[in-house]
Amino acid sequence: MNNTTPFWQDRPTFITGATGLLGGWLVRRLLNLRAEVVCLVRDWVPQSELVRSGLLEQVRIVRGPIEDQALLERTLGEYEIDTVIHLAAQTIVGIANRNPLATLETNIAGTWRLLEACRRSPKVQQIIVASSDKAYGDQPALPYDEHTPLQGRHPYDVSKACADLIAHAYAVTYNLPVAITRCGNLYGGGDLNWNRIVPGAIRAILRGQRPIIRSDGLSVRDYFYVEDGAAAYTLLAEKLAAQPELRGEAFNFSNEIQITVLELASRILALMDSTLTPAVQNEASNEIQRQYLSAAKARQKLGWTPLFTLDAGLRRTIAWYRDFLGATP
Repeated sequence: MNNTTPFWQDRPTFITGATGLLGGWLVRRLLNLRAEVVCLVRDWVPQSELVRSGLLEQVRIVRGPIEDQALLERTLGEYEIDTVIHLAAQTIVGIANRNPLATLETNIAGTWRLLEACRRSPKVQQIIVASSDKAYGDQPALPYDEHTPLQGRHPYDVSKACADLIAHAYAVTYNLPVAITRCGNLYGGGDLNWNRIVPGAIRAILRGQRPIIRSDGLSVRDYFYVEDGAAAYTLLAEKLAAQPELRGEAFNFSNEIQITVLELASRILALMDSTLTPAVQNEASNEIQRQYLSAAKARQKLGWTPLFTLDAGLRRTIAWYRDFLGATP
């Protein structure tokens, strides 16, 4: 997983959302690449990958919310940040539906406050903003490519579409060196939201329980392994530095698979040699039925390819949770 490029060595790099699923793996990758990492941390999450792996002791920590623009400007200036990777967001669809104001404030206002701080910080050379495949909303034509309109309808989808458009506006209007990622559904070790299908299913199976599917199990999704996500972010930052014409561009990152939630649960059961069957509850609401991406642009413009197949990523994820939960092999 290490990159041989000297690009990251001693590079002051600011990560928001470092205690999240992708954040922990991205920090690990950047430290392996010998970057100087500064992390914005709002809440203390002792079970996060960042904390439990000991990575926290190898980075600089700034405490505070993403909406604090003065804090962001101070951080960018005092640490002389070159590269910013913005992951901080409220990412749980159910929470967004129940508590839309907090989600909109974090995901939208947090993004424009960070971009405005970057605009006021002349040393910042690259900014990568995390959008989402959910920003596309529900579309009749699949797979989504980067020309597909952003038309989220529900709070989380709308928040990511807005953040995506704001990032593009800062690139076009102010020539800010920002690029945008739209990834499939990230999964991997370190996801402690047990309502999500991958960690929830693995934990249930390890405990001898049937994995629960809260939807009807028939929705089609695009699952993307978290270490592939971390590698995609570092590659995009490198390419943005070498190719200024990428400013304002968005890139889908995906294994380009089409699999239902029920099929994914069945695959996890098979990889864990379990004879249990999923329990389908059919209780989810405001979810898009079919959603998957084309990553052709990333392959062509960035030379990107995923490092892991779905099964390979799931095997690594299962091993992580076996260790985390203290299960026997």
